[in-house]
Amino acid sequence: MAAQLKHIPRRCERSVVTAYQELKLVGIDELQIFESCINLYRIYHPESSLTEARLLVSEWIDYHIYDKHRNAPKGCDCDE
Repeated sequence: MAAQLKHIPRRCERSVVTAYQELKLVGIDELQIFESCINLYRIYHPESSLTEARLLVSEWIDYHIYDKHRNAPKGCDCDE
Protein backbone atom coordinates (compact mmCIF):
# COMPACT_ATOMS: atom_id res chain seq x y z
CA MET A 1 0.00 0.00 0.00
CA ALA A 2 2.84 2.43 0.66
CA ALA A 3 3.26 4.49 -2.49
CA GLN A 4 6.50 6.18 -3.44
CA LEU A 5 5.90 9.86 -2.70
CA LYS A 6 9.16 11.52 -3.63
CA HIS A 7 7.64 12.64 -6.93
CA ILE A 8 5.05 14.83 -5.15
CA PRO A 9 6.46 18.36 -5.31
CA ARG A 10 4.30 20.01 -2.63
CA ARG A 11 5.19 19.29 1.00
CA CYS A 12 1.58 19.67 2.14
CA GLU A 13 0.36 17.04 -0.34
CA ARG A 14 3.23 14.66 0.41
CA SER A 15 2.62 15.07 4.16
CA VAL A 16 -1.10 14.35 3.86
CA VAL A 17 -0.58 11.21 1.77
CA THR A 18 2.22 9.98 4.05
CA ALA A 19 0.08 10.54 7.15
CA TYR A 20 -2.79 8.65 5.54
CA GLN A 21 -0.59 5.68 4.71
CA GLU A 22 1.07 5.51 8.12
CA LEU A 23 -2.17 5.85 10.10
CA LYS A 24 -3.81 3.20 7.92
CA LEU A 25 -0.92 0.82 8.57
CA VAL A 26 -1.38 1.03 12.34
CA GLY A 27 -5.11 0.37 12.10
CA ILE A 28 -6.64 3.78 12.76
CA ASP A 29 -10.28 4.15 11.71
CA GLU A 30 -10.78 5.61 8.22
CA LEU A 31 -12.81 8.59 9.41
CA GLN A 32 -10.21 9.47 12.05
CA ILE A 33 -7.49 9.26 9.42
CA PHE A 34 -9.41 11.55 7.09
CA GLU A 35 -10.02 14.13 9.83
CA SER A 36 -6.35 13.99 10.83
CA CYS A 37 -5.28 14.56 7.23
CA ILE A 38 -7.63 17.54 6.95
CA ASN A 39 -6.15 19.02 10.12
CA LEU A 40 -2.64 18.44 8.79
CA TYR A 41 -3.47 20.17 5.51
CA ARG A 42 -4.89 23.14 7.40
CA ILE A 43 -1.65 23.49 9.35
CA TYR A 44 0.05 24.13 6.01
CA HIS A 45 -2.88 26.23 4.75
CA PRO A 46 -4.77 27.91 7.61
CA GLU A 47 -6.45 30.18 5.07
CA SER A 48 -8.24 27.20 3.54
CA SER A 49 -11.90 26.65 4.35
CA LEU A 50 -12.90 23.34 5.88
CA THR A 51 -14.88 22.48 2.74
CA GLU A 52 -11.91 23.22 0.49
CA ALA A 53 -9.58 21.18 2.72
CA ARG A 54 -11.96 18.20 2.74
CA LEU A 55 -12.28 18.23 -1.03
CA LEU A 56 -8.56 18.54 -1.69
CA VAL A 57 -7.53 15.92 0.87
CA SER A 58 -10.10 13.46 -0.46
CA GLU A 59 -8.87 14.02 -4.02
CA TRP A 60 -5.24 13.48 -3.00
CA ILE A 61 -6.01 10.30 -1.07
CA ASP A 62 -8.15 8.94 -3.87
CA TYR A 63 -5.53 9.70 -6.50
CA HIS A 64 -2.34 8.67 -4.68
CA ILE A 65 -3.70 5.66 -2.79
CA TYR A 66 -6.64 4.22 -4.69
CA ASP A 67 -6.87 5.36 -8.31
CA LYS A 68 -3.63 6.44 -9.95
CA HIS A 69 -5.06 5.89 -13.43
CA ARG A 70 -7.27 8.98 -13.39
CA ASN A 71 -6.10 12.55 -13.95
CA ALA A 72 -4.08 14.08 -11.14
CA PRO A 73 -6.03 16.51 -8.97
CA LYS A 74 -5.28 20.22 -9.30
CA GLY A 75 -3.85 20.55 -5.82
CA CYS A 76 -3.18 23.70 -3.88
CA ASP A 77 -1.44 26.86 -5.03
CA CYS A 78 1.68 26.61 -2.89
CA ASP A 79 5.12 25.93 -4.32
CA GLU A 80 6.46 23.98 -1.38
